[in-house]
Amino acid sequence: MKDLVAKINAEFETFKTESESLIEKGVKAAGPRARKSTLELEKLLKEFRKVSVEKSKK
Repeated sequence: MKDLVAKINAEFETFKTESESLIEKGVKAAGPRARKSTLELEKLLKEFRKVSVEKSKK
């Protein structure tokens, strides 16, 4: 579970960096990278929820 949380944090940092590049610097190429990062975050967060529920049942 620690590895999963570390992956979520890393992906969020990627999203944060890319979205700041898009918004503040106007780097258009950062938009698709930020969107890709949100899709990956969605997958990781669903996995976290699944693992968390399983652990709470034990």
